[in-house]
Amino acid sequence: MTLLEILLLLARNLALIVVVMLALWLLALKLKDVSFIDGVWGLGMVLLAGATFLQTDGDPLRKGLLTGLCAVWGIRLGVHLLKRWRAHGPDRRYQALLKSRANKGQGFAPASLMFVFLPQAVLLWLTCLPVQLGQVAAAPAVGWIGWIGAALALFGIVFETVADAQLSAFKRDPDSKGKVLDTGLWRYTRHPNYFGDACVWWGLWLVAAETVPGLFAILGPIFLTFTLTKWSGAPTTEGGMHKSRPGYADYVARTSGFFPLPPKKTAG
Repeated sequence: MTLLEILLLLARNLALIVVVMLALWLLALKLKDVSFIDGVWGLGMVLLAGATFLQTDGDPLRKGLLTGLCAVWGIRLGVHLLKRWRAHGPDRRYQALLKSRANKGQGFAPASLMFVFLPQAVLLWLTCLPVQLGQVAAAPAVGWIGWIGAALALFGIVFETVADAQLSAFKRDPDSKGKVLDTGLWRYTRHPNYFGDACVWWGLWLVAAETVPGLFAILGPIFLTFTLTKWSGAPTTEGGMHKSRPGYADYVARTSGFFPLPPKKTAG
């Protein structure tokens, strides 16, 4: 594909996800809740991967790896987060955001559109660049870097799935109320689900990066890693945990924030 054709592909994909987000915004207006957007995040990337697959003539194996791995990751995560939303109701983060906009005189409809759905469309599209640009080129064939990337992505899917299952089981246990999950994968990192997420998208980028267009998709995993570690991931989660879990400060002192590491020994 020429540079113009690639830009047109990206533009069509962006338009597609914006249209989807507008439709979901209309749904949110009826529900008076935007919290389901987290579940849409992974499913939206599956949609972009599939749309790109149909529009490109790149290496079939690379296209299959990128689309297949993205689909396994996105469908699993999307279903998990949508089930969580149905079980627990509105997310306090989004409630706080929309309340702050309401205090400034902005109603639910414009605030949810401008601060939730439209930004999510652009950020989703940006994060998903590896599975878009990685499907463009017909050569070279998938090499050892691509297979390492596929293995890393698969590892990330398993790691994140196990972490989510451990957290769900912990929350279902009545004896866990007010306590901190510090067993299983959560013993080695405070955010194993986020670490798994990052592994998936760095792995997908490695699959894509054997091609010139895919190499430029590095903005996707960089942005995702920043989001998980510095913006709306770990910082938001930990802010609430410090308030609701008395033992969380001790857990932070001994447990790695992102990369899995053996727990530190603490005094006493």
